[in-house]
Amino acid sequence: MSNRRELYRSPQGDTWYLGREPADGRAFIIHQPNGPSGGQLSHIELGDFLRAGAGGPEHQALFRLIGSLVDVPPFAEPD
Repeated sequence: MSNRRELYRSPQGDTWYLGREPADGRAFIIHQPNGPSGGQLSHIELGDFLRAGAGGPEHQALFRLIGSLVDVPPFAEPD
């Protein structure tokens, strides 16, 4: 079982999560389609996910999450 954090839920009910394997810390994306689409979970390597179309709202949600990890404003002078 992996740890996961919801990244994005589409208006149609598809959900994307950022997952992490507790045993080795490996991160990946989990996609859960809505019920009418089958709802079967899939695991996607991060590189594959980003190459698949970085313009989607689920991709933008991942970029926002990554950006939130940085406390320094863009173009700030380091101390």
